[in-house]
Amino acid sequence: MDVVDFWVRSWTTDDLPAARRLLTPDVETEWNFDAPVDDEELLQVLHRVAAFADGVSVVSRTDAVDGAALIYDLDGPFGTARLVEFLGVEDHKITEVRHVYDVTAIDRYFPGLYAN
Repeated sequence: MDVVDFWVRSWTTDDLPAARRLLTPDVETEWNFDAPVDDEELLQVLHRVAAFADGVSVVSRTDAVDGAALIYDLDGPFGTARLVEFLGVEDHKITEVRHVYDVTAIDRYFPGLYAN
């Protein structure tokens, strides 16, 4: 199994220790929420998604030499939000994680997801 498959399986099943092992110590993180992000905050939000969502499914995946782009459907009790994830991979480790969320749907169907 490649690092992207392992990453997806780890965070969507709420296995944060496994997901954390894939991240380099200096992993670059970025998202479009109005809140600061680092690797710990990113993992906490992914934990909340995995714990609260009725289901998380990969809708699309495009691989590149140095990473992948994935589109997820995050099914909540009241509706579905979408997440686009860009992963940078080098030497079987994740060096970059960039998330673009459907913020309107997240705020509606996953209230408080990224609030500290």
